[in-house]
Formats: sequence, C-alpha cells, structure tokens
Amino acid sequence: MREIAKRMARLDGKVALITGGANGIGLACATRFAEEGASVVIADLLDDAGESAAVDLRGEGHRVMFVHLDATSTADNEAAVVAAVADFGSLELLVTAAGISFAGYTSGDRAQERQMAQLGASVGLATAFLHLPSEQWQPVLDVNLTGTLLAVQAAGRQMVAQASGGSIVTIASIAALVPEVGTLAYSVSKAGVWMLTKMAAMSLASEGIRVNAIGPGFIETNMTHIIQTLPERPDKLMEQIPMRRFGQPREIADLALFLASDEASYVTGELMVADGGFYTH
Repeated sequence: MREIAKRMARLDGKVALITGGANGIGLACATRFAEEGASVVIADLLDDAGESAAVDLRGEGHRVMFVHLDATSTADNEAAVVAAVADFGSLELLVTAAGISFAGYTSGDRAQERQMAQLGASVGLATAFLHLPSEQWQPVLDVNLTGTLLAVQAAGRQMVAQASGGSIVTIASIAALVPEVGTLAYSVSKAGVWMLTKMAAMSLASEGIRVNAIGPGFIETNMTHIIQTLPERPDKLMEQIPMRRFGQPREIADLALFLASDEASYVTGELMVADGGFYTH
C-alpha cells in the first residue's frame, strides 16, 4: 500500500501571540494555530481561564504557554513578546482578540450583561449619545483601540528585529462598518481598529510584515450571549442574517489562519468580513 505523505502544517516553525486568548474568538485562534503547528502564547487578563486553556492544549500535544496581559499596559504587551521569544525563540504571528463591549465588561458575567442591556433599552438613541459619560467611553477605547496599538507595536518591533517578516491579524467588527450593530464606544473603537490596521499595513509592508483585520458578525461567544437571551431580539436579528445563524469562533479562527499563513502572502491592509451575509443589506 502506498504511503500518503503527511501534510505539512501551515504554521510549522512559527510562533504566535494571541491577546484575549482565554476564550471566545481568541481561544479558537490559539487552538487553530496550534493545530497547524504553531507554538502559541495565550495572553489574557483572565488568569485562571488562560492557564486552563494552555494546560488543555498542552495536553493535546501542542506547545502553548500562558502569560498575564492587561491589554492597556505597554509593559504587559512588551512582556508577552519577551516571554514568547524566551520560551519559543521568535515571534512571527500576532492576533489581537482582546476586547470589551462596554466599560467594566467581564467575560461570562451574565448579571452584568443583563444590567447593561436593560440600561441601554431604557433610553432613546439621542439621550444615549448626548449623555454618554466619559467613564463609559474611555475604557472601551483603551482596551479595544489602544490595546490593539500596543500589541501591534510590541510584536512589530520584534518582527522587525528578526528581519524575517510576519503576519498580524487584528479583530475589528462589523460594528466598524454598521453603526447600529454596537454601542457608541464599541463601534467607534472597532472603526479605529480598522483604520489602525490600514496604517500599520502601510507602515510595515517594507519590513515584510502583513497586517489585516477581520470583521466578525454575530459570533456565539460570551460577548454576544446576552443578545440571544433577550425577548424577541434573536428572531429579529436572525432576519437580518441571510445565513440565518450566528457564527462559531472557529469560523473566525479559520479566516485568521488563512491571513496568518503564507497562503495570504499578497494580502495586506484588508478588512475581511465574516458575518453570514449581514453586511449585504
């Protein structure tokens, strides 16, 4: 019987840093990248969840470690890069999945989610816009936009120093394109991530570093859980999604894998939307 040669994994020999890698899209990316041969650093504010994810993936035979990361901290972002290089020898890939939907957001806190949803439904659009307090605005921009910048800068410096190129994938949102999808702070922060991605792609192309963004639609994660529990909201929302379902984190991870791999070697500065057709309306 003729032996079939084992397919070479698409990320063999590469090292990936995944911010927000403890759950949701970030964890799906960490898992998918590890399956394709990458050594993976999961970086997250949630220590227990992050360490547990790393233990599980190591148990499956993958090279994975966890580091604590406050996305808004320059020092933490730099330390995550240092840890990746110290343990795995280099850094070729970055996915910036760390993000929050509102100030004080804690992944998986259902009571907190219900409280914010009820608050949002109790006021009109004009009131919500004109009276948004800075303490509800700034933390979202700090994590989603500034946090992305800090991660891209820290990883980018290492990639330039290695002089071997690299690929960076930022996680934006369809909220960057469709204002009614997200809250004011969230939508503006994700629109900023999209422009940041284009600026980074233009700035780093000469160094062989590609930078692209993914705009997920409604994906089944802790962040979107509340939408599926509010009366009538799921049905009304599903009518706007031609594929009539929420996406799965792995579907976003598969797109991130393509952008990170050499299969996307001529792709940079792009926003690739994965939303089941929502943006076709």
